[in-house]
Amino acid sequence: MGLFGFGKKKKEAPTPKDRGSDRSVGEEKPKPEETAREKIAIPAAPVVKLPKGEDAHSYQIILRPIITEKGGLLEEYGQYLFKVAKDANKVEIKKAIEKLYKVRVDKVNVASVPSKFRRVGEHEGKKPGFKKAIVTLKEGEKIEIAK
Repeated sequence: MGLFGFGKKKKEAPTPKDRGSDRSVGEEKPKPEETAREKIAIPAAPVVKLPKGEDAHSYQIILRPIITEKGGLLEEYGQYLFKVAKDANKVEIKKAIEKLYKVRVDKVNVASVPSKFRRVGEHEGKKPGFKKAIVTLKEGEKIEIAK
């Protein structure tokens, strides 16, 4: 028994009934009880269906609009902020915005936001960096972004 086994009960040997020896050859095995994972109701992740064809590529380039105070002030000048894929270039971003929002784009400025270190108590981590695009629309064009 060792030092750490002190006070523990020894396991009893399984009886023939526990081993299932009383079953006849043709009987099916009893089904095991539900596992712990089946007992807990884990909701499935929502399935987002992207459109097929040319628009699917646009959704891979434009990830989401960035809704901030600065972005709200830029809307007065016809400029909008978007989080875009890291490997997207200005031409791809311009085509994707024109397809998705059906507007005419004047110019696109791109900035890479670096990753940042964050700390909560003694735990340290790193927020991922991303790429953002500032899209300027032509005169009279507007994008309706739900806030």
